[in-house]
Amino acid sequence: MSAPEDITSTLLGLTRGDGTAADQLMPVVYDKLRALAEQFMRRERRDHTLQATALLNEAYLRLFDQSRVDWRGKAHFVALAAEMMRRILVDHARRHAAAKRGGGQDRVPLEEPWPWPTPGGKSI
Repeated sequence: MSAPEDITSTLLGLTRGDGTAADQLMPVVYDKLRALAEQFMRRERRDHTLQATALLNEAYLRLFDQSRVDWRGKAHFVALAAEMMRRILVDHARRHAAAKRGGGQDRVPLEEPWPWPTPGGKSI
């Protein structure tokens, strides 16, 4: 079932709500999506905590969570998968940067007086 017409008909089945279409589609497009995920990961830093397989799996879950996508064919599917992978990597980078900046720690406003005395013996 690797012919583009078969992939397109499977994608149309997804659009119509065919529950088995996703199971039929994944083996056919897996290699292409895996290569795409590896390509994205090669552009990332070496110590990245996300791996190509995890990126592919997350993109796959997000793709099939879309309820109103009018699939136009294999190229459209792969383009949306690439967009999902980019979004996943951006979200991952944002979470990583937020953790470096203190993440979920409590913030202390600087307008409040300091609790310790200054060198002159007075509180600020």
